[in-house]
Amino acid sequence: MSRTRTALLAAMALVAGATGTAFAVVPGGAGAAAVPCTVDYQVQNQWDTGFTASVKVTNNGAAKSSWAVKWSYAGNQKVTSGWNAKVTQSGANVTAANESYNGTLATGGSATFGFQGTYSGSNAVPATFTLDGVTCNVDSGGPTDPPDPTDPPPGNRVDNPYDGAKVYVNPEWSEKAAAEPGGSRIANQPTGVWLDRTAAINGVNGGMGLRDHLDEALRQKGSGELVVQLVIYNLPGRDCAALASNGELGPTEIDKYKTDYIDPIKAILADSKYASLRIVTTVEIDSLPNLVTNVSPRATATPNCDVMKANGNYVKGVGYALNKLGDVPNVYNYVDAGHHGWLGWDDNFGPSADLFKQAATAEGATVADVHGFIANTANYSALKEDHFSIGDNVAGKSVRESKWVSWNRYVDELSYAQALRDQLVSIGFDSGIGMLIDTSRNGWGGANRPTGPGATTSVDTYVDGGRYDRRFNTGNWCNQSGAGLGERPQASPEPGIDAYVWMKPPGESDGASEVIDNDEGKGFDRMCDPTYTGNPRNDNNMSGALPDAPISGHWFSAQFQELMKNAYPPLS
Repeated sequence: MSRTRTALLAAMALVAGATGTAFAVVPGGAGAAAVPCTVDYQVQNQWDTGFTASVKVTNNGAAKSSWAVKWSYAGNQKVTSGWNAKVTQSGANVTAANESYNGTLATGGSATFGFQGTYSGSNAVPATFTLDGVTCNVDSGGPTDPPDPTDPPPGNRVDNPYDGAKVYVNPEWSEKAAAEPGGSRIANQPTGVWLDRTAAINGVNGGMGLRDHLDEALRQKGSGELVVQLVIYNLPGRDCAALASNGELGPTEIDKYKTDYIDPIKAILADSKYASLRIVTTVEIDSLPNLVTNVSPRATATPNCDVMKANGNYVKGVGYALNKLGDVPNVYNYVDAGHHGWLGWDDNFGPSADLFKQAATAEGATVADVHGFIANTANYSALKEDHFSIGDNVAGKSVRESKWVSWNRYVDELSYAQALRDQLVSIGFDSGIGMLIDTSRNGWGGANRPTGPGATTSVDTYVDGGRYDRRFNTGNWCNQSGAGLGERPQASPEPGIDAYVWMKPPGESDGASEVIDNDEGKGFDRMCDPTYTGNPRNDNNMSGALPDAPISGHWFSAQFQELMKNAYPPLS
């Protein structure tokens, strides 16, 4: 039984008892305006030892520039974390004071905040609330209907957020796609929204900010379920081994990452207005794997990655993001897990899983803050290689001995993702975790797609003649020539896989093919230069990159056309 189902059954059993999920007194009628303040306290999710709650306070008196709500527990409830308010506790007494961004409380205005807590025995609702020392009544609204035992409590996470749900179509990406010749065929596909710098939270150059996207998601949602996909991508010293996607924060600016980036994102996601959305976060791609493969004493080491391993700020940042975002009941955190051509080797696979657990238990996070992992984000590794497998032997040699596989344990993303899931569960992650695979650019269709295995002359002719992935090396990651759109986004396509997703929006560049000045902190990486002959991280192969590319994240029409031309399944 998964963690979410366990929580659901426990919550239903407790709610069905006498504790109740809301505190409500009924002032009503013409005298209601005399009530100085009202409070609505709701237990949103409850399990054997803990619960989450939402509190809405409405001020019916003079306008306030700051506020504090107080109550006392009759039982042993303890607040462990809060959002949209500074929630503290002394003994049985709890105080929730405004944050800097929500201190204004106009006459008739409301503020909503939430928190997570622990308890044992009963979880009785507090009897009395005050606002700045004045006792409040609570909202009118009539008797509370008994809960429907078939309905999950509000905010309770489902096992797979993609099941039975639409997925958000980013109108900014959709417009660019539709403007391309032939682009209308895929312009309605859901893609990830990348928060790749602090300014993206409020919108860059007049574009949509996070609240704009969430508001649009509510419109697209209608009466059904809808998933919004966000990429959390702004660690200090970001992408230590890839200059093209460096970020705005220096290696030591972990505090700025927390207060200026993660905290504001959490505050927006925790707004009760968005509680009906299923919000999927892809947490910090290309960060933790670098601490395994690109640090000393390996030949692939870079000084920047050595710095980030030494200062611990990747682990701290990921842990902090998981902790804070995981406090929001309708957020589903998926941690980036590289891809098979990066972490599939014996000396990378296990250590990476261990590092993921270290980050998932740092800065107050727990493994319960991780709903799953995502493989192949913004990469090109084939989903499934049909014409050879890791157990094949040709001309007296194992497929693992081929130059392409190079002793890797995995030949494609599906086998890697499923195996990694098993490994993560074995070291303490919840057995209900699911995997996502980014299939936005790993189709490898078109005229060069093999229709059968290669010649059995040698293990290399066998693998090279049959492989879908046409890159020079699995270490090549920038604007790959010949790549195509992959499987369209879909829920529950394979055991252990929550969804195929297009987390990387097709048509957005991986990096500039030459030096381009910019104010986004993004450098020039030779792996994006089509004339580059390589380095140890791609076994000194050509880069395979397309020419004339803009800086990462900017629209690259030639790449978009290439992806459509080589799509597999083909576009109709």
